[in-house]
Order: sequence, then C-alpha cells, then structure tokens
Amino acid sequence: MSEQKIAISVPSQDPKKKAEKEEEQAKQNGAKEDTKKKGEDKSGEDLSEEDLQLKEQLEMLVERLKESNKELYRPALETLRTLIRTSTSSMTSVPKPLKFLHPHYLGLQALYELWTPSDDKALFADILSVLAMTYSDTQPRGTLRYRLLSASMRQSHEPLSEPGSWGHEYVRHLAAELGEEYNARELGEEAEVETPAKPAEGASSVKQPEPVGTVDDLCALAMECATFLLHHNAEPDAVDLLEELEIADRIAELADENTYERVCQYMIACVPLLLPPDDIAFLRTAHKIYGQHSKLPQAISLAIRLGDAELIRQDFNAAGNPVMKRQLAFLLARAQVPKEWLDPQMTEDGVDAGESELPEDLVECLSNTRLSNSFREFGKELGALEPKSLEDVYKSHLENTRGTTPANVDSAKANLAGTFVNAFVNAGFGNDKLMVEAEEGSSWIYKNKEHGMMSAAASLGLSLLWDTDVGLSHVDKYTYSAEEHIKAGALLATGILNTGVRTEADAALALLGDYVDNKSVSLKTSAITGLGLAYAGSQREDLLALLLPHVGDDTVSMEIASLAALALGFIFVGSGNGEVASTILQTLMEREPKQLDEKWARYMALGLALLYLGIQDASDATIMTLRAIEHPISKQAEVLVSMCSWAGTGQVLKVQELLHLCDEHIDKTPKDKEKDKDAPQEPPKDDTFQAFAVLGIALVAFGEEIGADMSLRQFNHLMHYGDPIIRKTVPLALGLVSASNPQLPILDTLSKYSHDNDLQVALNAIFAMGLVGAGTNNARLAQMLRQLAGYYHKEADCLFMVRIAQGLVHMGKGTITINPFFNDRQIMSKTAVAGLLATLVAFTDAKAFILDKYHWMLYFLVTAMYPRFLITLDEELNNLPVTVRVGQAVDVVGQAGKPRTISGFQTHTTPVRLGTTERAELATEEYIPYANVLEGFVILRKNPGWEKEDKMEL
Repeated sequence: MSEQKIAISVPSQDPKKKAEKEEEQAKQNGAKEDTKKKGEDKSGEDLSEEDLQLKEQLEMLVERLKESNKELYRPALETLRTLIRTSTSSMTSVPKPLKFLHPHYLGLQALYELWTPSDDKALFADILSVLAMTYSDTQPRGTLRYRLLSASMRQSHEPLSEPGSWGHEYVRHLAAELGEEYNARELGEEAEVETPAKPAEGASSVKQPEPVGTVDDLCALAMECATFLLHHNAEPDAVDLLEELEIADRIAELADENTYERVCQYMIACVPLLLPPDDIAFLRTAHKIYGQHSKLPQAISLAIRLGDAELIRQDFNAAGNPVMKRQLAFLLARAQVPKEWLDPQMTEDGVDAGESELPEDLVECLSNTRLSNSFREFGKELGALEPKSLEDVYKSHLENTRGTTPANVDSAKANLAGTFVNAFVNAGFGNDKLMVEAEEGSSWIYKNKEHGMMSAAASLGLSLLWDTDVGLSHVDKYTYSAEEHIKAGALLATGILNTGVRTEADAALALLGDYVDNKSVSLKTSAITGLGLAYAGSQREDLLALLLPHVGDDTVSMEIASLAALALGFIFVGSGNGEVASTILQTLMEREPKQLDEKWARYMALGLALLYLGIQDASDATIMTLRAIEHPISKQAEVLVSMCSWAGTGQVLKVQELLHLCDEHIDKTPKDKEKDKDAPQEPPKDDTFQAFAVLGIALVAFGEEIGADMSLRQFNHLMHYGDPIIRKTVPLALGLVSASNPQLPILDTLSKYSHDNDLQVALNAIFAMGLVGAGTNNARLAQMLRQLAGYYHKEADCLFMVRIAQGLVHMGKGTITINPFFNDRQIMSKTAVAGLLATLVAFTDAKAFILDKYHWMLYFLVTAMYPRFLITLDEELNNLPVTVRVGQAVDVVGQAGKPRTISGFQTHTTPVRLGTTERAELATEEYIPYANVLEGFVILRKNPGWEKEDKMEL
C-alpha cells in the first residue's frame, strides 16, 4: 500500500513545481510579460520595445484622427507622414509603419469618406495612398486612386509632395498602377472594386467610386514618376511607364545629359520587340533625344535606319564642324545613301538655300572613292597583298580523295570554279595572276567555254573591285573582243567594279547605257545587270527612263524584262518607288500565263519586292493588288514583298505568317488520268512560294539576336517535316541568318546537311557554308570543305559548289564581309540584303540558274561585299595609327554603372580587322573619335587634356 501511495503522489507534485517556476519567471520579467502579450501580432511574433513604442504611437495617432476636435487632425497627419517617410527597412521586408497600420486601413478608409474636402483631407488621401500598397491584392489601384484624390482636393497653392518623397518602392507601385488604370480605361473596364466581405472590426464595407482624374492627370503623374526614375538610375522603368501610357515620345522632355545615353540605348534595344507603329516611334524619339544633345553620329545612324531623307539632310547639315561632316559622310557612304538627299540647295520648304553644291572633300567621302586605296593599304598592313593561287585555297594535297582521281574530270567545270575562286579570294586587290596580271593572250578567259568566258571576263571586275580608275583600263580591252561572251563579261565587269563607288565621270552609265538596247541577248542582259549593280541604292531617276521600258515591253523576253525589273529593284531598293512598282504590277497582270510560268518570273517578283525592303506597312496596297492576279506568280510575289517589307525587324507575327505558308502541303502531281473524261486535267500546283517563305523567316529574324536563335529551331523542324522544296531552302536560310558569322552550331548543322541524300539539299548546304564563313578564313570550315571535296570528287556539281564555298570563305583573303549589318550591327545595308537575296533566289532552283549557264549570278553578292576594317584618320584624313582594343561585343543595355562593352579583348595598332560580332575601343584617351562606333573610317582629334595628364603622371 505504501508503495502505491508513493507511486500516486509523484505525479501530483509536477503541476505544483511547474506553477512555482512560472510564478518566479513572472516576478523576474515583471511588466514585460504583459507587454509581450499585448505586443504579439497575428503571426505570434514578438516585438522589440522600440517597435512596440512605434506601434502604440501609430495607434494613438489613428485614434486622434477619429476624435471630433479637428485641430488635432493636422499634427496627427503630419506626424504620420514623418513616421512613414523616415522608416527604414531591409529590401525584403515591409516598412514597420505600413505593417502596423495595415489592420487600420479599412477603418481609415471609412473615416476618410466622412471628412469634408480640405487640405487636411488631401494630406489624409496622400497617406492612404501609401497605405494602399499593403492592400493592393484586394483593392487594386488604391495607391493611384488616393494619389489622384489628394491632388484634386488640394485647396492651398502649395503643390502636392512629389511621388519620390515616399520612396522608390512607392513610385514603382504607382507606375504599375498607372499602366493598369490606363489599360483598364482603354478597354472600358469597370474600375469599381469592393473591399473584402469581412472587413476589420469597426470598419464598414467601402465601395470605391468612379475612376478619379482624367487621362491627362494620369499622364501628368506618369511624367512625375518618370522624372524620379530617371534621376535614380531606373531609365528602363521610366521608358516602360511612358510607353504603357502611349506617351513614350515625351521622355525627350525629361532626358538630360546624365541620362539620355542610357534612355536611348534602352529604346533602341526595345525596337525589335515592339509592334508597329511603336517601333518607328521609339526610333524617332531616340533620334530626337540624340539631336537635342548634339550627338550627330548616333542621330544620323537612326535616321538611316528610318530611311528618312529629310532627317538625314537635317542631321548632316546640323554639323557645324567640317570634320564632323566628313565623319558623317563616311557613314552615309557605307549605307549607300543617295548623294542627292544631302543637296544643300534644298531646305525643308524646298527653297534654294543659296549654296551651290557640296564641298569637294565631302563629295569624296560620300562617293567612297578612297575605298580602293585604303583597302589595299589595309591589305599591305595585314600582309595579305600578295595574290593567292587556286592551290593556296584548295590545298588539294590535304584532301582525302581515296584512290587516284582522273586527271581531267570535267575540266571545263573545274576551270569555271577556278574563275570564281580566284575572283572572290583576290577581290579588291587587283593583282591576281589569272586575270589582271596575266600576260597578253594567256588570260584565264580562254581556258573557259562560251558562258564560262562571260563569267571569267566578269571576274576581272571583282578583282579590281572599287578601283574605278585603273580598273576600267584593264576591262576596256575586252569590250572590243570579237567573242560575244567575252564582251558581255567585260560589260558586267564594268558594273561590278563600280559597285558602291560614285564618280563624277559616271563611267558605268556611259559605257553600259549604249548596250541596253542591243540586239544581242547576252550583251543586253550584261548591260542591264551591270547598271543595277553599279548604281545599287543610288535611286537615280535618269536610269528609270533607260530600264523601265524593258519591263513593260510585251515583245521582249521574260529574261530581259525580269532582269530589268531586278536592276531597278537594286537601284531603287527600299524607296517604294511607285512608278517602278506600277509598271512591274501591270506587266505581271498583262503577260501570258505561259511566260509567267518561266523560271525568270521570280526575278520580276523579287525586283518588285526590293522596292519595299524595310518599309513595313507601305507595301500593303501592293500586296492587295497582287492578290487580284490569278496566276501562281502572285503568291510568290506576295510572299517576297511581305518578307522584304519586314526585313531585319524581328517581327514575330510575320515569322508566324511565313511558317503557316510552310505548313501547307501541296500535291504537285496532276489529277489521275482515269478521271480525265469527267474533269479537265489541272496543271500541277506551284510550291515555289514556300521556298521564299523559308528565306523570309531568316530575312525577318536575322536583324535581332534572340529571333535569329529562335529561327534555328524552326528550321530544324522544317528540315524534318517539310516538303522537298522547303528542305532544299532551309540551308540557304541558315546561310542568310548567319552570313560572315561562322557559329559552331550552324556549321555543324550545315555540315550534316551537306551529306544529305537529296543532292539539291547537299548543294545548297555547301553554298550556305560558304556564305556563313564568307571572308573569315575560318580554319574549321576550311577543313570541312576539304573533306567535302574528297567526298564529292566524283560528283561534278557538288564539287563545283565546294570550290565556290572555299573561294567565299577566303574572300578578300579574310578581309571582306558580306554581313548586311554594320555600325555595331545597328544598321541594315539595303543594298547588301538585295545582293544576298538575288543570289539565294537563284539557288532556289540551282539547276536552272547557277548550274546552267547563269553562274554569273554569283556576282550579285558584290553589293554585299565590304572591307571589315577599322582605319583611323587624323583631321586632314591622313592615316593615323593608334592602339585599340578589339574584343567580343557585350550587350550593356540597362546595366548599372559603366560596364565594359567588350570582353576577351586584344590590343592592336590600327588599321585592324574586325569580326562580325567584334567591337573596338581606343586603348588610351590620347585621341577622341568623332564617330560613336569604331568601325570603317574613323576620324580622331587630339584630346586637349591628354598632355597635361601625361605630365602629371611623370
């Protein structure tokens, strides 16, 4: 029994001990225990004495606002405002005053409704605007509503405190709500929002009235927020806010010398992601800001992108410094802007300004006449002046041909390939051994047959590219040849060597103009094509009268008419010329269906499309007209016009449209013969438009890096699931997306396609490899092509194309690019795109064009060829070697501070060679460049502060 008592009594002692311990603890803590219980919030977290004191003070102020004595309101509101503004917190937590006032928010809302309008009520609304941030999930746009109420209720002349006085987070919150409110009003949404069904104790359900303030009030508030954001390194947020309220152009009023650069960089970076007309509006706004801060090189580059002749003239004439004008002239010459656009005689109103003509030094810069000599000097510096032989390019001893190869397998084709390889490799240097330096009578021309002679004679123009003085004397002797093909080639050579260079002599027009009406087809086509190449982008009206009759004349063949249309497309590229467009449209409507079925018709459609290159919606009327034509050519022309209009914009919707066209499965087989008795036999449907749609995807996407990367996936899908016409065009599209920019994934993909079972796919893949590596001397690609030469040593056509690709990779001995983007990949050269497209269209049916007798179409690439150099000049335009850093370009848009714009750089002395994705910057501050981008010709001036700094260091 006693044991049981003990067993029972032990547990009975535990509660007593526990109670004693609790009592002791309570005595030690004293009043702390009570305050702790009072200070516990909903989550059960304990508050420090300081926090508790703040909480009690805030609750006391709230109570004071509920009292009947109105004199207490103002001091209480002022204290509340001070406490909220001075509160500090970490980046991840809510400020304490907002946290403690959160339960009182609904009560304060109800109280606010009871007050009569006054300055006190305006201040109350201002405070509620801040508190509304904590209730934004249940009462959207409360912050904005009370802010607008506060502004509308203010009775004194004292202005409302700036949004920024409440802190950065408040401004960001307000900016977000401004966008929501504006969109809600645009969509006509109801702005009334009810409070939760179970409000806090003592608060009644508050129904928000109708939206406060007008759209103008919203815009004014947005401008205030944008001003704050600009001054606090949040330029992208400011631009986004004004864009959401559709007043992005007003950022020009706010950008100052400290912020304009980052604002413009962000706006330009946004352009490919915007829908029209916002993209153009952003460019115009950035142009305006640059103009306000006298940054003329940046402004004129945007004017070139816009294709606005008036803006280009204004920017060019705004330069007071003659040296700056020369720098701008170099940029305009690179973009092939018509010289007539800069005529100083014409002011905005078309009134004669009194000045006779442009000074001679500016004309020289605008005409590109320095290009040839500068390029050769550049080649000399790089050790690339010596001519390269065919064997230097082929390196046949490294080819694995498995066994012996017959000595003369299709030697005519091999010689023809040699013609092009020699021309591309030695382009611009004017000293190749096969043509220019060949001894009299032993010229390479005579090792070719018929049309091969024409390409051989024309290759002279490529070797002497840009050299209008010496070049013409070399070509001239062949114009007297008795052999028609040689004479035709000489005419084409005249056009080629004048490409991109304007001279007062106008030699190309003088020499070729007489042959445009010649009875010989080959002479006629050479003269027309030569004029198109020589005056690409010039928009010369006198050429209109010469070439346009050939487009509209029903009696001339489709070949002549189409090449005339293409030449006009080159000359008036991107101009939207109505006269040319209407003539081509009329011809497409009036020609016989049989003529429109010819392979040449696609070039007439391309000539029409080039007129609209990069001018977006301006082509809508033409597209509608094309839909009225019943022949399948209308579909081809429609796709070409549409894709050219949006070239380089990165427009996702256009890419989707073009993908839909590729989605269509076209049955090309005629109807079953057994059913002929019942129904007339229909001709097979035309699917050429799908090839153009594939090229179109590349053309639209290649202006924007992310879009270009995304397009690669689409091409992969098309290659897997597309019809033969689509599959054979995919490699060409890959070549266009990455011209002169050999990226490993693309090289590997093309290498895989070059072994495809379908020889058309393989052929185009080999040519695309040449495009991707054009002018880069890429060793990996050269090795791939040598392997392909061994693989296809018995397949004449493919081997021919391998040789062409090898010539392209070593183009200009690695000093020439065909990438259409320049000026830090910001500006798209329309003439370059025209040349690339004309060449690729020939490869959509390679057997009918390139592999037949029209191999000279490879020379269309000449309009895209340009030296990839940086040459620095002094103010007298003499060469000035300086040290520069060259590295991979880094996107620094939106990054804080002054980040490095290049990575992995190497230091060189100018002149230097620049890759497609490379960027250069001066290594020292001894000189200041007139240009904002170090590319092409850059004029430098001595930094006046440099010597002083140098002495200080010593």
